Amino acid sequence: MSSASCIFCKIIKGEIPSFKLIETPLSFAFLDIQPLSEGHILVIPKHHGAKLHNIPDENLADILPVIKKLTKVLKLDENDTPEGTGYNVLQNNGRIAHQEVDHVHFHLIPKVDPKTGLGVGWPAQATDFDKLGKLHKELIEKLEKL
Repeated sequence: MSSASCIFCKIIKGEIPSFKLIETPLSFAFLDIQPLSEGHILVIPKHHGAKLHNIPDENLADILPVIKKLTKVLKLDENDTPEGTGYNVLQNNGRIAHQEVDHVHFHLIPKVDPKTGLGVGWPAQATDFDKLGKLHKELIEKLEKL
């Protein structure tokens, strides 16, 4: 499934050039043309869908092994210590969550120093165990109905 107006669908079809790295029957990986750091890669499902829940499970299952292979190509796997080179795997859903292209995509963003790569703010809320307990119960009930 694809969308005629989607830039990522056009890249998959070869209508727009890309710096393709990996293509499987279900996914496509290429260099980001506006990288946050050297080696910033996009991995996209070949099935068009705006948000993660719109993508078939088999497409999603194909993507993480592709990302894992790319971490090895970028040598992000060589220093496994917490202080070693890092990377972010980022996937946004909806404008409010900073999604710019309405086709699910995963960013693999190397983080080799504090200045390059993804910068993240984390406005954590104070812990409220009563509130968490109520939410947990509600979610478990909903999960049991799926």
